[in-house]
Formats: sequence, structure tokens, C-alpha cells
Amino acid sequence: MKELPSAYDPKSVEENIYRQWEESGYFNPDKLPPRHKKPFTIIMPPPNANGSLHIGHALFVTLEDIMIRYQRMLGRKTLWLPGADHAGFETQVVYNKKLEKEGRSFWGMPREQLYNEIKDFTLANKQYMEGQLKKLGASCDWSRARFTLDERIIDVVYETFEKLYNDGLVYRAEKPVNWCAKHQTTLSELEINHEERQDKLYYINYKLADSPDAIEVATTRPETIPADIAIAVHPKSKWKKYIGKQVLNPLTGTSIPVIADAHVDLTFGTGALKITPYHDPADFTIWQDHKQEITAEPFSVIDQFGKMTAQAGAELQGLKINPAREKSVELLRPSFAKEPEDYKHQVAVCYKCRTVIEPRIMMQWFVKMTEKPAKGGKSLRDLAVGAVKAKKIKFLPARYEKIFMHWMTNLHDWNISRQIVWGIRIPAWYHEPKCIPRVGHEGDVVKCKEIVIGKTEPKCEFCDAKYVQETDVFDTWFSSGQWPFATLMTTQPNDFETYYPTNVMETAYDIIFFWVARMVMFGLYRTGKIPFEIVYFHGIVRDQLKQKMSKSKGNVINPLEVADVYGTDAVRMALVIGNAAGNDSIMSEDKIRGYRNFANKIWNASRFVLMNVRERGAKPKPTAADKKNLKDLAAAKKKVTRYLDAYDFSHAAETAYHYFWHTFADKVIEESKARLNSENAADAAAAQETLIAILSESMKMLHPFMPYVTEQIWQMLPGGSRGLLMVEKW
Repeated sequence: MKELPSAYDPKSVEENIYRQWEESGYFNPDKLPPRHKKPFTIIMPPPNANGSLHIGHALFVTLEDIMIRYQRMLGRKTLWLPGADHAGFETQVVYNKKLEKEGRSFWGMPREQLYNEIKDFTLANKQYMEGQLKKLGASCDWSRARFTLDERIIDVVYETFEKLYNDGLVYRAEKPVNWCAKHQTTLSELEINHEERQDKLYYINYKLADSPDAIEVATTRPETIPADIAIAVHPKSKWKKYIGKQVLNPLTGTSIPVIADAHVDLTFGTGALKITPYHDPADFTIWQDHKQEITAEPFSVIDQFGKMTAQAGAELQGLKINPAREKSVELLRPSFAKEPEDYKHQVAVCYKCRTVIEPRIMMQWFVKMTEKPAKGGKSLRDLAVGAVKAKKIKFLPARYEKIFMHWMTNLHDWNISRQIVWGIRIPAWYHEPKCIPRVGHEGDVVKCKEIVIGKTEPKCEFCDAKYVQETDVFDTWFSSGQWPFATLMTTQPNDFETYYPTNVMETAYDIIFFWVARMVMFGLYRTGKIPFEIVYFHGIVRDQLKQKMSKSKGNVINPLEVADVYGTDAVRMALVIGNAAGNDSIMSEDKIRGYRNFANKIWNASRFVLMNVRERGAKPKPTAADKKNLKDLAAAKKKVTRYLDAYDFSHAAETAYHYFWHTFADKVIEESKARLNSENAADAAAAQETLIAILSESMKMLHPFMPYVTEQIWQMLPGGSRGLLMVEKW
């Protein structure tokens, strides 16, 4: 028997082993041996193709690869479909930082040039990222890899948008949106964070137009007072006697009405609220409810760049928000009811740059989340809620079902348009305003279609005016929410019929709302079927002090760098053991080093067994001790199997680890040494066969977790020509 080197060297093994796996074709379910029949499918959550993989990526790759390798060994026709996400807003932010370092700016850059530059940047990163996934041992089918900007994927996304539009579930309207002045785009409710800030609460007197009385109003935003169009008071407040009266805007002198509205919070401020619809979503709703009483049209006094407009008045025009606030306070001081107070409150900020979000009223595209389609049927929300209630989708851990259902009860219409370049352009075409409709054949004036939905530019049936395309792109989550069916609809013929619904969606718990809920809704809406049967959530990987990893803290562990030092198998084991579904986990270099030692233990134990293999004849009769050892092995294997079937990967890996080290290496091998050197040939042969049997089964048991070292040892075991361990029977 060929002797193994004295120490395990991952660098000399991993690249060669992965090449063997790829060349075998077994990553492709169509090329698996005949025993693999029943499909088992995982669609990879596509990593953002704008940088290197981080430790969170390494975790999801490890967990999904464990599932796939285990199911493949069980005889399932496994498809793990990989992909990459263009990550619209995220990637444009990353690329903008790159331009800033180069002394360039995308402001003023032609749209096509910027798009192509980001495309080249993203595709280069995508290729690099795929190499990193391979390094981590990902046994996915690269022949079916998909990118969220593949033309065929875009076609599916467009089909969904058009269906939503025709069903009355997509509409374009002027509504309040979250605006980031730094990045010049709208953001969804899920893309903003809330931070506690300390501001001043100002108490301003709004004098009545026909008496010396005044209504006292509390506000943190005095700079928006020029845009006030009413004062709303709670019907039970002390100001109720002024309902129906007029007050004077303290900055402009304009007369505005006093209205009653029960939405005014009696516990905040004074029970009176200034109504500034273009700068507060709640004010916008109140204005819509009182249009008959409020005759003035709302307007904005802050532009898209966060500067005061001409409508704010000459003394404020051109100022940014904070200087404008200071100037407003100076101008308003004669109208102070009392001195300002310190006020702590939650402020919405951009999740990327922490710029305070400015509410704006803009013409945007929205998806109705809670209304039924025009032709009947369930709303998007009700489709998802119904599937979860019917237990068609299982959450691991189960507590996330309650979190999912709670979020679904508080849904609002979803703003899906973004004012960026990088992404899937919304397939909406607008009729040029110069159009003069022609007279129809019967003498009626025919109105040309103002909006046409479709991939290609339409032609007007009634005039020669052209259509111009929407410049906004889809929110990334709109396209990635269609990922499970979009991928399988665009790969091999019959893939959708064979592999959909998929079996497992494994992802981070913090995107249950961003992504998981939308995949459920869109999957049911487009296909009539759930997109996956199980949702497995992993947590955040933290450092040994339980802190979130970040570059600023200097506690980031690069999974590829430590894999180069300690081996990929060690990184995978460190990520899995002690990591329960849905919980944050602890990671440190010491932990990885410990599992490097385990990989060496596997190597050395295997080396001992292989060095002691002599010529094998007829199968010897096992002793009572051999039978007990084989029984212990079977019990460990059964326990690991039970954990794997329950998606309890931590306990499965821990069980295999303890069995190999503390039972096989420390006890069975040690107790066999004397027998291997015994003059009793039959007893020596029985000991040898037991060791080989246990080693063989141990390699199978450990393979999903530590694929490289186990595959290498498997191919050196005695017993004639061996195939790849990755397709051996579990």
C-alpha cells in the first residue's frame, strides 16, 4: 500500500480534488449515476458580484454544500444551481467609491458609459467570486450558472412585470417615497435604518387670521414651515374651538386652514400638527383625507439635492437643510411659544451612507401587496400567508414563521423604481407629449396610449410621435424575488418541470423581508406553486467577543485567506460546529486552527491504517470486539443521519467529529495495534478489515463536512478501483 505523506497538506490536495469533481460531471444532475433519480434542488442565493466573498458567504456555501453532498450520497438527483446578483444600488455605490478613489465622478457621465463600466467591473468580480466558491468546495452545477442580468432572466422579469401591470397590481403614481440626497435615489422601507438622534423640538405660535389668539405647534423641522398648507388638531385637544378657522404661516404670512383629524398624536407636542404633505408621509395622508377643506396644492421646499428651493423664500433659498434650519429658527424666534427643548427621536437614514432620509413626493412605480388582481384571485400577501398557514412552507427554526406572519400583516405598497443606472430598466414607454391625437374613422377623437409596457419600443397607432423609455430601473429585490423560477425557466429544457418547486432555500435571517417573503409571493403568483419547501435561516458570524465583524473594528476573518493557511475543511468545520439554525455564531482563527488539527488527526489515523494493510485474502471472521466496534460505528452513523435529516448540521458534524477522534482514533486504533502485530494471522486480518471498514464509513460520514481530505483518503483505501466518494452510497 502506498504510504501517505507524514502530514496533511491541503494546498497539495484541494485544487486537484476539485478538478476531479468537475471533470467527473457529477455536479450536473443529468450526469449522475443511474441510482440518482428523485430530484433534490437548492437555488443558490446569488452573492453580489461586486467584491470578494466574506465569512457570511463561506457559511452559506458550507451549509448548502453539506445538504447537497449528503443528498447526492443518498441517491438524490441533486441540482445546486449557482448564480450571481448584479445588486443594483449596492454595486453602484461600490463603483462610485472606486471612481472617487480614481478622482472621477459618475455625475454627468453618459448613462451608457457608466452602465458599461459597471458591467465590466461586475463581470470581472463575478468570475473571481466563482473561483472563490470553488475554493470553498461548492459542488454546484456550473453549467447552469445564472446572472441576474442574463437576457433570459431579464425576459422572465419583464413577463412578471407585464402580468402584474395587466392584473392591476403595478401602477405609477405620485406618492411619498424615501429619498437619499447623497445617492440620488429612492429607497424602500427595508433599505433604511433608524438611528436615535438628539434634535431640538421647537414650539411655534401660528396666529389666527382674525384674532390675537394663536395655536401652539411643536416641530423638529422648522425649515419646512414655508410648505405648510394646514394645521391639524385632534378633535379632543384644547385647540378644537379653532377648527374651521384660518391661521397665518409664521414664515410666509400665508393664510392656512385649521382642520380636525383624529390621527394627530395627543401625546406628542401640543395636540396640533403642521401639515406639510411633501415632507412627511403622515401629512400626505392627512392632506388626501381633507382635500375639500385644504384648497392649497402642496409643494416641496427641498430639492433632490437637499437644498432649499425658491418656494422656501429668498432668505432660505439655496441653503442645505441644517443651515436652513438654523436660519429658520432665527426668523421664527418672534413666534416662539417657549424655548426649544432637547428631543431624542428615531430618524430614518440611508443604510449605506447614513444620510438622513428626506421624504419626497415623486412619480414612481409601485406594486400592490394587499389588493386582489383586477380579474380576481388572492393578493400577493394572501398568497404567501395562505401557503405558510397551510404548512406548505416550513421555516427552520420554526420561530421565524411568526416573524414572517407579523411582517405580512403590516405590508404597504412597494416602491420598485430606483433612480440609478445599474440594473434592469423598467420596460415602460411613455408617449411624447407633443402627440395630437387623430380623428378616428367614426369621427371620434382617439386617445393614444400614454404608457405601453413591453421590452421593445412600441409604435403609436394613431400618430407619429415616438415613445421614450423609462429611465428608472427595478429595485434589485424585484428581480431577485423571482430567482427560483426565473433560473429554472432559463436553463435546460424541462428543468422547471423537473426541479421546481425547489427543496430548500438557505439564507440569512436578516433578509426574510427583503427576499424570502417576496420569493414566496412572486413564486406563487407566477407559477401557482411555492418556490421552496423549507427555508433554513443562518445567523450572523461574529468574532470571539460576539461582535459583528467589520473592517473598522479590524476583526474581519477572510475565509479564503484562512483556508489557504489551515485548509478549506478546517474552515468549514469551524463554521458549522456550534452554529444552530437561526442563531448567530462565533468564529475565530483559534477555532479554525483546532479543526486543522482534526484534519491532521484524520490524516494520521488513515495513514496508520493504510501503512498496516497487508495482503488481503478471504474475508476473516470478526471477533466480538470487532462486532462491537462496528456496532458503535453504525450507531454513530445513524445518529449523524438523524441530525442531517433534521437539518441539524452542527450536531451532525460534532457527532462525526467525536466519533472519529475519541472512539475510532483514540480507542479502536489503539486497541488494534497489538492485534495487527499478532502472530495470529486470522486475528490480525480481522483487526485490519475492521479498521478499513470503519475508516471507509468514517470518510463517508465526514465527507459532507470535510470533502477534500475525505475524498483524498477514500481514493487511497484498499479494495480495487474506487470511484469518487462524492457519489458513494451514504
